[in-house]
Amino acid sequence: MAGLKPGAPTPQSITVHGQSRVLEVGFSDGASFRIPFELMRIYSPSAEVQGHGPGQEILQTGKRNVELVDLEAVGNYAVQPTFSDGHNTGIYSWDLLYELGAKQAELWAAYEHRLAEAGVDRDAPMIEQGGHGCSSH
Repeated sequence: MAGLKPGAPTPQSITVHGQSRVLEVGFSDGASFRIPFELMRIYSPSAEVQGHGPGQEILQTGKRNVELVDLEAVGNYAVQPTFSDGHNTGIYSWDLLYELGAKQAELWAAYEHRLAEAGVDRDAPMIEQGGHGCSSH
């Protein structure tokens, strides 16, 4: 998911809707998605969220009201958002944005399942992870 897949749809429009906290993305294949900032934040592709390998993902909580305070282009293949909680290390390729938009229902269901398994509420404050040895964030 790091870059564009050959022939994959590309964004034709990107609109930040601050009040409703969604990123609206229209793609070249006619698909258009309204991706909640919270969904983007909890599925950030950064190592801070994904860890450094399978099974190292960090469950994100307390992100319901997160806002998008900046959105910068990364070449011609991605955007890098800055969220109101200070998170700014995720680079969202066009492929990832398309996937987040197209699979919202199943991604939300997976998130709710992970919350239930952990016995944590969606709005609970993040628990400090600490000690994982990554110096990149």
